[in-house]
Amino acid sequence: MKKIGVSVYAITCYLAGFASILAWIAFTGNLIPAWSIDGTPEMALLPALAKNLGLVLLFGLHHSIMARQSFKTWLTRYIPTHLERSTYVMASALMITLLMWQWEPIGGTIWNIPAGTVGYYATYALFFSGWAILFISSFLINHFDLFGLRQAYLYVTDRPYTPLKFRVIAFYKYVRHPLYFGILLGIWSIPHMTVTHLIYAIGLTGYLLAGVYYEEKDLVHAFGTLYARYRDKTPKLIPFMKFGARMPSEAQSAAAVETVTLDSE
Repeated sequence: MKKIGVSVYAITCYLAGFASILAWIAFTGNLIPAWSIDGTPEMALLPALAKNLGLVLLFGLHHSIMARQSFKTWLTRYIPTHLERSTYVMASALMITLLMWQWEPIGGTIWNIPAGTVGYYATYALFFSGWAILFISSFLINHFDLFGLRQAYLYVTDRPYTPLKFRVIAFYKYVRHPLYFGILLGIWSIPHMTVTHLIYAIGLTGYLLAGVYYEEKDLVHAFGTLYARYRDKTPKLIPFMKFGARMPSEAQSAAAVETVTLDSE
């Protein structure tokens, strides 16, 4: 019964997480009129702005705190280690849902590419390409480990958890964080950029930049010189942009870090 409970919990968390991402894509791209970021404004400008920025801050804090090893150590005092990632996925799904549910439209137009034009379709092509990069990148890492299913499966089949190995394949040859690059492409490639969406995009971009900073620290701690060398020659967020790579002097300072085993999360 215990293993059945673990399986049900992990699958439920996975489905909730996956569904929330699909809903988030539809919300961001105004793909469903009744469920979109650019609805009719119902709140005064300043209160709406404060509320939206608060939602983005809450979203970012949740992801940043729960991704830290110190928080994981604390959390696994109360839940099994093999369910820690699933719990993170469920919490993330709830936070995305809260963000979409409570978001306040503001209105206003920054740019508007007319429907039916080449630019309109090209922008949406970039939009969908970004989200495709997000999903493909998750499978390059290990989609099921990222969403907590692998941890639960190994527990149910009485096998020990084995950390993921560091690999540089496909998108990772050109950018260190293709997952985040895909999100950036998705949130910025919008034919009709409203003030509402601009605030949303700026807020999430700020969160991603902060998240990358802390994630890179974890990766250097996990892989030491192996990751430091990769970081020094590969752009951070934008493919082929050299400013995302470190200078040689920084590489030398990072070379003293001892290589240890990666915690796959």
